[in-house]
Formats: sequence, C-alpha cells, structure tokens
Amino acid sequence: MKLETVLVDTAMRRAGLCTWIPEGEGKWSLPLQFLPDGSGWVELMRLKPGTRLGLHRHTGEVHALTLAGQRRLNDGRIVRAGDYIFEPAGNVDWWEAIGHEDLLVHVVVKGSVEYLGAHHSVLQRITAADRVADYHQHCAVIGVKPNKLA
Repeated sequence: MKLETVLVDTAMRRAGLCTWIPEGEGKWSLPLQFLPDGSGWVELMRLKPGTRLGLHRHTGEVHALTLAGQRRLNDGRIVRAGDYIFEPAGNVDWWEAIGHEDLLVHVVVKGSVEYLGAHHSVLQRITAADRVADYHQHCAVIGVKPNKLA
C-alpha cells in the first residue's frame, strides 16, 4: 500500500469522515488539526490535474509537503512528491496541479488565505474559523458527528 494511501486513510479516521470535503471544481480538503486560538489549520489538500489555485496571499507562514502528484508554481518551478515548500507571511503566488495523477499536499497554514483580484484587492479571505465551519457543515451533510480536531 502506498504511503499516501495510509496517510489519507488515517486522516479520514481521525476526522471521522468517509469522504473528502469538496472545495470547488477539482479541489478537496481533509482537515487534520485546527490550531489553537484560530491561528491556522493543518490539512491534506487534493487537486485534480489542471486545477489552478488563483492568485492568493498568506497572512502567516505556510509549510507544504507534496505527497503525490506535481504542481507548477507561478515562478515556473515544478514541485514533485517529496518536495517541501516554505512560504513566508505575505507571500503572493498562484499555482496549478499538473501531470496525470491527483496532487496530494500536506499543508500547515498560519493566519488566513486571501484570494486576490485586480490591484491585489481581496476577493475572498479564508480563516481557520471558515475551515472549521466547512468541516462541521460537511459532517452535517454526510450525517456524522464532528471530531475534536483542536
């Protein structure tokens, strides 16, 4: 059994879920931990090849370990399974899943994620409270009680 399969199965059990949380076309998440005082979250993120995360800024640092698949960063770098990326607070970028298999990334997000429009205006802000609410809503939809992930 592949390591990423073991990690996903373990994360599903920990979260009490049987399905990924859909976040839009070609993108899903699986929460691992919500950090104290709403300071951030830890999750597995899965994207279908061709799915792009638009221009965004992080208000806190981000640590991302690619477990499977590949992604192309806006600076042209290709990130593959086993590659680790650190993004400092204030980092602005976009990236896309590429290749032939789903991208699976273990990510630690401090602060919030701000999706940006023209002149870097904030179109959408995602906070830890939003991620908790998404988890609780998904649990309600599939009929399970949320686990304590704090």
